[in-house]
Amino acid sequence: MAIKNSELILNSDGSIYHLHLKPSDIADTLIFVGDQERVGEVTKYFDRIDFEMQSREFKTQTGYYKGKRLSVISTGIGPDNIDIVLNELDALVNIDFNTREIKATKTSLSIVRIGTSGALQPDIDVDSFVISSYGMDINGMLQSYKIDAIKHADIEAAFVKHTQWSPQKPYPVIIENSKQLEAKLKSDQTLNGLTATCGGFYGPQGRVLRLELQDDSLNHKMDSFDYKGLRVTNFEMETSAIYGLSKLLGHKACSMNAILANRALGTFSKTPLATIDKLIVYTLNKLVS
Repeated sequence: MAIKNSELILNSDGSIYHLHLKPSDIADTLIFVGDQERVGEVTKYFDRIDFEMQSREFKTQTGYYKGKRLSVISTGIGPDNIDIVLNELDALVNIDFNTREIKATKTSLSIVRIGTSGALQPDIDVDSFVISSYGMDINGMLQSYKIDAIKHADIEAAFVKHTQWSPQKPYPVIIENSKQLEAKLKSDQTLNGLTATCGGFYGPQGRVLRLELQDDSLNHKMDSFDYKGLRVTNFEMETSAIYGLSKLLGHKACSMNAILANRALGTFSKTPLATIDKLIVYTLNKLVS
């Protein structure tokens, strides 16, 4: 059955609505960054760039790094943007734009996020790298989809009990990464953990400027959570959305986090740009190894 025009929106040039991309514009392996300026910080290492598109905060460059075709896309900040980016990328490879029908044979994309993050644990050093073995959605975006088959109810229940999670907040949803991608990306230079994905940078991550928090002890409850050795290692704003939608759509995803802040110690990196650059080079070389 053809998908309605109001649901699958195409531009006059045949590209997908927000990203302004056509199927041939992207590689099967994609790197997500938040900041559109960071796209160039990744692709400056490419052998060549064959395609570039800018639409709103979504900047895409596709080219080759050491002979491997890669696309780098800026998603902007937050799980709501990930909802746009992942659904539209999936449409590019798994929906026929001419017939507006879902293809019988599906393409599975490999998606790696290179992002910045704040550690919750005092033993996670600033300027270190954390691979998100799991993403924990505490922002509610994934609740719009049928997720029972992909979430980890046992860990979620233990977390809700430990933190005395408010029923007024979205119920936490925990999604695992692609173990295939994790195996490719991990080394003795990386740590693994559970990454909490928030819907905001200030209150949702326990930051106080002028507004009081609903639960001002939540960060401590989170950093003291331990489920069979699994700890909440860090905060950010995209990972769980990437993991959840990728699982549902049949794609592989893994999140690489440059730890720029340690929330438990109140410290921040003295060399944030250098740390991000090191993670970019590390990730690129792992993807082609």
